[in-house]
Amino acid sequence: MIELSLAEIADVVGGRLHRTDGSAVVTGSVEFDTRELGPGGLFLALPGERVDGHDFAAKAVEAGAAGVLAAREVDAPAIVVPPLPPGQGNAGSVALTGDTDGSGAAVLAALAKLARHVVDRLAAGGLTVIGVTGSSGKTSTKDVIAQLIEPMGPTVAPPGSFNSELGHPWTALRADASTKFLVLEMSARGVGHIAAAAETTPPRIGAVLNVGSAHVGEFGSREGIAKAKGELVEALPGEEHGGLAVLNFDDPLVAAMASRTKARVVGVGESAGAQVRAADIAVDDEARPSFRLITPEGEAQVTLPLHGEHHVGNALSAAAIARELGATVEEIAQRLSSLQRRSERRMEVTTRADGVTILNDSYNANPESVRAGLKALASMSRSGRRAWAVLGVMGELGEDSVTAHDSIGRLVVRLNIEKLVVVGQDAAAMHQGAFQEGSWGEESVLVPDVEAAVAVLHDQLRPGDVVLVKASKAAGLWRVAEALLADPGNSPSSNSERSNGGHA
Repeated sequence: MIELSLAEIADVVGGRLHRTDGSAVVTGSVEFDTRELGPGGLFLALPGERVDGHDFAAKAVEAGAAGVLAAREVDAPAIVVPPLPPGQGNAGSVALTGDTDGSGAAVLAALAKLARHVVDRLAAGGLTVIGVTGSSGKTSTKDVIAQLIEPMGPTVAPPGSFNSELGHPWTALRADASTKFLVLEMSARGVGHIAAAAETTPPRIGAVLNVGSAHVGEFGSREGIAKAKGELVEALPGEEHGGLAVLNFDDPLVAAMASRTKARVVGVGESAGAQVRAADIAVDDEARPSFRLITPEGEAQVTLPLHGEHHVGNALSAAAIARELGATVEEIAQRLSSLQRRSERRMEVTTRADGVTILNDSYNANPESVRAGLKALASMSRSGRRAWAVLGVMGELGEDSVTAHDSIGRLVVRLNIEKLVVVGQDAAAMHQGAFQEGSWGEESVLVPDVEAAVAVLHDQLRPGDVVLVKASKAAGLWRVAEALLADPGNSPSSNSERSNGGHA
């Protein structure tokens, strides 16, 4: 973060100084965990499920913090922010499980104001803010964008999927005077959330990847999701001020967003109308896609070290952004072909000593990303390896839940995946769909929990099998992958695939 005194911060966030004259200067990072604090940091006093950060204010200052951002008086130098008016801060309070009195929402609202102030100052000095949204693929695309543009200047991007009302401003405040690019995920649980995120960190470049059925239970329809995702392109500056909207022209709901922005539009995809296109897409036996990257400036061959054809579209969005920022076609192709997986549990591919390969894509799931994962699994089993799909519930699908789970089970059969393990009664429609589609017998099994799934796999896995593990985060299916990798006598090999991969 840029250096600011406590008095300056209090003025920005509308707070009052407590136990300080405000002259102390924040020279370090903004943290909500005292263990991460360094000299000159600013501590966020946030309530949690088990503890309240306000109770750790003195400890934070002892650890070197210049002060505390709090919602009530604490035993340390602090900026105390007022409570929010009734009806405000609901989004923030959702992000903090223990925020029973609204103090967390008040601190998060102040944090957003501070992030806006810092980003505005940095943007005036040349910082470019890049926003990415979509129903699936935000995190892996954010990682790809960062890797493509890092050679062109210092870049800040969030770790993993830290894109909440806390993670978004926290990431923005990692930027300082040396930062050239700030890459941010823009997520939404409802209409207005992306607009609020864009208000906190106004983007110059925005990319919309897709409109799927993730969270359709909250939005009501894919059209409702499109309305929310399009808030990103609506927030972009006009073309005359450098605004750029990167839209997936292969998705009609995304392509239609061109009419909602004043920014210049660059289309990406396989369609002829896209300016940044992929042609001659092929997938090898490890589900790694290759394609011909076509741009107005020329063409180049790309082989992605990520698993799954769905990464092609994400790579094109990243390529369009890197192109805008000055990278040549050759540079983009070389960087795309050298990508590393940065966020865990997203097509994290590991091969055990006995040849069993685990595709840990368990961070989250929706129908589109599960289909992409299954297609990658099918590609990896083309050489005769036996394929297992270990799947759990896909959350927040509303009244479409049973139909969506049923269709996934049927797809497993159509892709000739030999074994399906459905974990949890909430996902039972997958098992029924597979049975109805293929009249399967023991090929599909419904188990009650993670422990039962692990027992089935330990009993039946053979050397050389390929296992996809995928479900929504709440299912905790990464425990299946971890158990398989911890299997005695089957320690992970030093396969380079351990550091490659991605997520839909």
